[in-house]
Order: sequence, then C-alpha cells, then structure tokens
Amino acid sequence: MSPVAETFAERLSRWAYAGLLRLLTPFYLLRLWRRGSVEPQYRQRLGERLGFYQQAVTAQGWLWVHAVSLGETRAAAALISALRERQPTLRLLLTHSTATGWEAGQALLQKDDAQAWLPYDTPGAVRRFLCHWQPALGVLMETEIWPTLQFEAEQAQLPMVLANARLSERSQRRGQRLKALLQPAGRRLTLALAQTQADAERLSASGAKQVLVQGNLKFDMQMDEALLARGQQWREQLQRPVLLAAVTREGEEAMLLQAWQQAWEQAAGVDAGATASKPLLLIVPRHPQRFDEVAGLIEAAGLRLTRRSQWAPDGPNRQECSADVCLGDSMREMALYYALSDVALLGGSFAPLGGQNLIEAAACGCPVIMGPHTFNFAEASELAIASAAAQRVPDMAAGLTQALALCTHKDQQQAMRERALAFAAQHRGAAARMAEQILTLGAFDS
Repeated sequence: MSPVAETFAERLSRWAYAGLLRLLTPFYLLRLWRRGSVEPQYRQRLGERLGFYQQAVTAQGWLWVHAVSLGETRAAAALISALRERQPTLRLLLTHSTATGWEAGQALLQKDDAQAWLPYDTPGAVRRFLCHWQPALGVLMETEIWPTLQFEAEQAQLPMVLANARLSERSQRRGQRLKALLQPAGRRLTLALAQTQADAERLSASGAKQVLVQGNLKFDMQMDEALLARGQQWREQLQRPVLLAAVTREGEEAMLLQAWQQAWEQAAGVDAGATASKPLLLIVPRHPQRFDEVAGLIEAAGLRLTRRSQWAPDGPNRQECSADVCLGDSMREMALYYALSDVALLGGSFAPLGGQNLIEAAACGCPVIMGPHTFNFAEASELAIASAAAQRVPDMAAGLTQALALCTHKDQQQAMRERALAFAAQHRGAAARMAEQILTLGAFDS
C-alpha cells in the first residue's frame, strides 16, 4: 500500500481535527455517561472508547467489521453470513459505537470472535486499538469514514473497505465544506463497495479510488420467521386495522398525532360509524431513549395508550386491543411490527431527515407510504415506487389519508403486499458479491 500524498492544507486540517477532538474528549465521555442513565450499555467498558482494551488477544489476522448502530449491524449480518459460508474459520472482530448496535451484534458472534467499542477518532486511541487487535482487514459499513482512523490504518498497512457504501447528494455537498479533511480519508480506502451507481459516482468524486457497484445488503437481511408469525397472530387478535408509523424521528410524532386527530374529527363528521373501524395507530420511534418522551406526547394528545413492553407473551388483552395508540417500545422487533400492520408510514421521510430503510418493510410484505424526504435511500425508494411496492405523498396529512384508504381496501392492500415481497426478492445477492470482493484482499487466521 503506497501512502496517500497529502497537501500541506490537508495535513494541517487533519492535525486541527485531531487537536479539536482531543479537547472535546471530556465532553464526549460525559455525553456517553449521560446516555448511560437511560441505556446502561454506554457506561460499560468506557476505557475502550479511548483505545484501552482488557480482553486478551491470542491471535492475529482478525476480520474486523465496524457497524456503528442497529441498522448497520443488521446489514452487516448478511455480509458476515456470506463471509462465513466462504471461509468458515475466519475470526471476527465486531465493533460498534451505539448500544443498539452492540446488542444486535452479540447475536452474530461465534466461538473465538470478539466484540468491542470503536475508539474515539484521536490518534492515540486509534493506534492503541490497531496495536491491540492487529486486524488483517477492516470493513466499515455504509458511511463510516473517519480521517484519523483512515490515516492510522494506512500507517499500519491495513487494507480498509467501505461496504454497502452510500453517499447522498446532501452529504456530498456538506462534505465539500470539509474537503481538505475528508478527501484524503476517502483516498485511503482500499475499496468501496457501493449500493448504487449514483453512490459510486459521488464516492469517486469524494476521493475513493476504487469503487464497485454491488447492490444493497439490506435486501439480503433474513427476516425472523418467529417474529413474523407472532405479528400475524396478534393481528388476528386485534380484530381491527393497524396503521404503523415505522422508525419515527423527533418532530414526526407530534406532526403525526395532530394529523391523526384531525383525520378522525373529519371522519366522524362525515360518517358517524367511522370510529367503529378506527385503526390502532402503532408508533415505533427510532431511538429507545425517546420511548417515554413519545408516550408523553400520546397521553398529552388525550389518546388512550398501550405499550408493547406491557403486553403479555401471548399478545394484547381486550383492554389493550381497544387502545387508540400503541407505542412500540421494544428493540429488534420490527419484523413483528410490520407483520402486525396493514400499512406503514415511513419514519424520517416526513421531516427533512432522509428517510429510513424501507427494504425491511418490503421483505415483510408490508405496504409503505413515504413522505418527500428519502435522500438517504433515494434509489431504493424510487425502485420501490416503480415496482408499486410503495407510494410517495407530499406530507403527513396526505400520508394518513392514503394509509387509511389502504386499511379499508383489502384487495389493494393485498396486491401491494405481493408487489413488496417481489420487489425485495428481486434485488437480493449483494452479500455474496461483497463477500467475494472482500476475501480477495487478505487471508484471515483461524
């Protein structure tokens, strides 16, 4: 690996970045400690955030995969499975930055694998991480390009791959403001495995030297059949339509609840019997630390609330079935929620946040209605619309109108379910393609 040439401005930017992060380190640790009051995982193994690891390492040659949070970890699961099929003896080092990623990652570990926090992106912390683990190859998921990490990996002669890589137009424009810092980091990637041709072109323009279009790993995610079956069973128990707001972000719940109230006031004015078939509104926030906050919004709106965490193992009782709103306050149960629902409003797409992953909903056969903001998943969104597996609306009010219509037109709903499943099946295969590319870059000790 020949070193990437840096201009003086680029070197100065990297030094300034590292110096700023050193100054901010106490505030970073304080933030983790505060988050740990809600999610205790953040207070565990804090030394690893600074590159101090107590785990003994008895071998080298790890295949290191960094999956920052839950979504990246679930996508990494498909890649890791494909890698193990081709090289069953590989030793996996799995790192994360969030508690949800850590918890999901535990299910991917086998005997002799390891799991750790990725350290803060300061030179000392990153060098200690690389020296301790000595991986043979690093695989970063989706968007995780870190200037110090890329520089120190190059110094250690460590090949680095960006897998399932994506870069939106918006992120590319923002990156131009820090071009002197981010362009060298992109140039230090050994290989970028892009989701789409548009992603590949933007990654190349942002510095990546070798970019291959491989598809989206999220099409290869395996749905939990037990969760799907439970969701379908509970759907029958409810005996009413279920309208899901999936993976919502801050600001969207208040917008949704206001539109929901208005929609039913109008419905009651037109049809006195409309409330008899009123769907259960199921809200699943993206971040678990916001569960109680969203519960407060629901109760402040005067709506009867039930929480998934309070349901018995065999599902909701009669009183819970009659609630106005259910809060999906559980983790790793999205397949259950999609199977339980007649239609899903896509979180993150009704505020300018870029949207969430709609592929999981499609793989579960759940019709999706999305708002105008899907720049983080632009091609998948357009492909889903072209396949009639999803619909786009201009705002939340229009989304609710369309969703309520689907709840009452079962034939249209079923046709959309079938198209969603076909759409998800059509685009599988990225995991196998990416695994083949990764395994050409190095040998891994068993």
